[in-house]
Amino acid sequence: MKLIEREHYLNKLKDVIGTPDIKVITGVRRSGKSKLLESFMAYVRQSDPNANIIHINFNLNTYENLLEYHALNDYIENAYNPEKNNFVLIDEVQMCSGFEKAINSLHASEKYDIYITGSNAFLLSSDLATLFTGRTFEIEVFPFSFSEFMRYFELTDQYAALNRYIQEGGMSGSYLYKTPESKYNYISDVFNTLIIRDIRQKYHVRNMPLMERLCDFLIDNISNQTSTRSVAAVFTSEQVKTNDRTISSYIKYLCNAFAFYKVRRYDIQGKRYLSSNDKYYLSDHSFKYAKLGTKNADYGRMIENIVAIELLRRGYELYAGVLYKKEIDFVAIKRNEKLYIQVASSIDDPDTFQREVDPLLKIKDAYPKIILARTRQETYQYEGVQIVDVADWLVEAGI
Repeated sequence: MKLIEREHYLNKLKDVIGTPDIKVITGVRRSGKSKLLESFMAYVRQSDPNANIIHINFNLNTYENLLEYHALNDYIENAYNPEKNNFVLIDEVQMCSGFEKAINSLHASEKYDIYITGSNAFLLSSDLATLFTGRTFEIEVFPFSFSEFMRYFELTDQYAALNRYIQEGGMSGSYLYKTPESKYNYISDVFNTLIIRDIRQKYHVRNMPLMERLCDFLIDNISNQTSTRSVAAVFTSEQVKTNDRTISSYIKYLCNAFAFYKVRRYDIQGKRYLSSNDKYYLSDHSFKYAKLGTKNADYGRMIENIVAIELLRRGYELYAGVLYKKEIDFVAIKRNEKLYIQVASSIDDPDTFQREVDPLLKIKDAYPKIILARTRQETYQYEGVQIVDVADWLVEAGI
């Protein structure tokens, strides 16, 4: 399989070498966590001649004798070398029963630089403080970005490449398959057998048909305003027995597993978060095609999903803006930086352009206001609003 170096994530790991944190690599299944750990291991070997690397990959049968935390702890302690810099790298750590006890013990000894990956459903961001008594540093890995997609396939025309990326997505394991059908079969299997299986095992979900139906509903409604009550009402009208509490729990499970990302709505004028009608985006837009097919594809929604994940990838907090009953697709915040962004497939039609630009023109503060669309033109401004081709924006400072 062809590999490219994912510098953005690798640099994050390099920056925390030698810190006392437990480094935890998280993200959706098959997003490249294991390959990242291998790449980091190669870097350590090359850059630190005094490194003693203790690497355990629980995907391999070689380590099945370590699937209990006492055995794991003893193995690592026996491999310790007091004359060297000791790195502990464990892949799929959740496969070891009681793994958190071993990791906490190793961390407390202050002898090891610890890096772990794990199943998305079993190593949740919200659980890290409970699992580990020491401080954790989390690195969330996303599927391939548009920039990584172009580097992988050695593409130079970003406008043509975007059309292909919209169809193929960022699940790099699918790139090995030659036909669209085999690619989408792979992506669908990742979603069904890995993500959903993890959720069932973690939360002991009994009503899997409801979970699967909810997945299809959310996939079909990416970027739409969605409330648990309205979803429950739709299902109830179709004779599906459920309620908003169950739907809320199941959506939380899906977001915990990095299958979806919830984007809360934010009242720009009132400067407050709204309590209902959140938006949901797929961790990779190719899941939509793989699960529901490409017929009647809505490219505007797909591009919006791509932009949402790219903003998260770049480290922004993300909200859907509301101003005078007008919707702004994204309010992106990072420290003192704020961006207001509208996304459209095309703004060639004057009415479409006016619909997208009007909400931005009503915002009175001085933060940048941007429309992203497939313009195939250089960036220009309209009354202070930047009009940027979405392919250019994805490539510029892309990860």
